[in-house]
Amino acid sequence: MAEPAAPSPDTLPVAHLRLKVAALLVFIVLLLASAAVYLLYARGAFEATQQLVLVADDSEGVVVGMDLTFSGFPIGRVRRIELAPDGNARIVVEIPRKDAHWLRTSSVFTLQRGFLGNTSIRAYSGILTDPALPDEAVRQVLKGDATAEIPRMVATVRELVQNVVALTAQDAALNTTLTNLREVSDALKGPRGALGVMLGNEADTRKVIQAIENTNRLLARVDQVAARTDGLLARTDALMARADQIAGRADEQVLGKDGLVAEMRGTVTQLNQLLGSARASLQKVDAVLLDAQTISGNAKAASTDLGALRSEIESNLRKIEGLLDEVNRKWPFARDTQVKLP
Repeated sequence: MAEPAAPSPDTLPVAHLRLKVAALLVFIVLLLASAAVYLLYARGAFEATQQLVLVADDSEGVVVGMDLTFSGFPIGRVRRIELAPDGNARIVVEIPRKDAHWLRTSSVFTLQRGFLGNTSIRAYSGILTDPALPDEAVRQVLKGDATAEIPRMVATVRELVQNVVALTAQDAALNTTLTNLREVSDALKGPRGALGVMLGNEADTRKVIQAIENTNRLLARVDQVAARTDGLLARTDALMARADQIAGRADEQVLGKDGLVAEMRGTVTQLNQLLGSARASLQKVDAVLLDAQTISGNAKAASTDLGALRSEIESNLRKIEGLLDEVNRKWPFARDTQVKLP
């Protein structure tokens, strides 16, 4: 009887196979559970949050999981959408506590729909010093639907096109205005230019041109008169300059160091001296006469003395007369040449 063949290494039973399979299954389950927990943590399932209820007319375009943004950053997420008893849509948003400080009681929430159908919920906080938004607060959301403006824009464009067609018609006011402008432009290029355009008729244009020519001639005459006046003023200035020179020379001759005033002062001094001499001579005459009256015996001697005194007086009077003649010659303004003796 043949012996049974020895088992090969590949066919040997694995030791503790069930235990190892169970451990592998447990590890896979733990791995899946860890992944699920991590995903929940990453999505903020274990983070402290507060709720915000936004009320809108309709929730078209809003889906669960949509972000609530503030300044372009997501600070909340739509958890569910409810229909309120009054027919409005209630959008429940969960906001983490760490981001809730961006929302205040004065914050404004908008629901915006773009042309391509994308919808976004945005929050705006103008005054960050206002009180914080409480938990489970209810706020009305403002709608900004860009597609809702399309019909009005189409109607506006249609009206604009109709107005353009009316403006460019053959009998439109714009066409008439352009024709008038063309006529005015042709008139401006004509011989009368802008003057003919403003006045509108040939007679008035000629009158204005004649008035301008008369004004030019009058201005030419005024220029000639002004030139003559300038010449007269120049001559007057020259005469004034010569008069000033003559006045300066006269002042120098009369009031200068060697002028007439200085000479007159010297002459007056000499005249005073001569008058003093004459006064002294007359006093001597008075004394002699007194002596003649008291001494009647010596008449011959007294007569001799009187002759000498008379000669001396006549000499002094001739000197005074010569000085007066010299004064009248140098100072011709005085005409009284008589000398009165005491």
